[in-house]
Amino acid sequence: MLRIAFAFSTALAIFAGFASHANAAQCGNSAAGFEAWKQSFAGEARAKGISAATIQALMATNYAQATINADRGQRSFQLTLDQFLAKRGATTIVAKGRQLRKSQAALFSSIEQRYGVPPGPLLAIWGMETGFGAVRGNQNMLSSIATLAYDCRRTAYFTEHLYAALQLIDRGVLSPNQRGSMHGEVGQTQFMPKAILAYGTGNLENSANALSSAANFLKAHGWRPGAGYQPGEPNFAAIQAWNAAGVYQKAIALMGRQIDGGE
Repeated sequence: MLRIAFAFSTALAIFAGFASHANAAQCGNSAAGFEAWKQSFAGEARAKGISAATIQALMATNYAQATINADRGQRSFQLTLDQFLAKRGATTIVAKGRQLRKSQAALFSSIEQRYGVPPGPLLAIWGMETGFGAVRGNQNMLSSIATLAYDCRRTAYFTEHLYAALQLIDRGVLSPNQRGSMHGEVGQTQFMPKAILAYGTGNLENSANALSSAANFLKAHGWRPGAGYQPGEPNFAAIQAWNAAGVYQKAIALMGRQIDGGE
């Protein structure tokens, strides 16, 4: 769920004070300054009310070189739609999605009644993000996000996610040892920490909770029950909020329509 554009007032209120401190701890582009950055950032986090135990977990994080490598190598979003669909296994996602739409009909009916989101786009997201839960990542979430908050490329963006992750650990929602994908996404639909705070509906390792959380996100971003979600239709904007890459957005819309019964 990386590259998400958030637009929610509650989270903005929570994090309004954090952004001004984003550059207080010295960012860097290698592992050399990471330990010093953690010391500085820990002081800021402590001042924001983060507990001593959670700060200790932050101090135990390692510089995640694999995360940096992945962050510098995101090339699939430069593919054409057809290339992207082939690379991501769209045919398999659609086939599996249709099976799950039928076998878990009661769950998807309940989600649609509550949030107005039909099965197709949710199944497309689930399949695209984790292969329906099969591949959720095995990186230490806190190390990944701390590394990206320290990294100079997108310091402010990931600093907000780091504070969110620390809050979630404080609340017992996430463990300091939580595993996730390269950029800190966790759960079956790969939520970033700020999204968990705003839209999470339970343990995101549970598929029903993860799907409900994704539907909650889409509803909060303007999803209108019964309206179309293809490019140019009212609900496509909610899919755009999920991921900023145009090829990803079109893929979700297309696969969702095919899963829902269209072509």
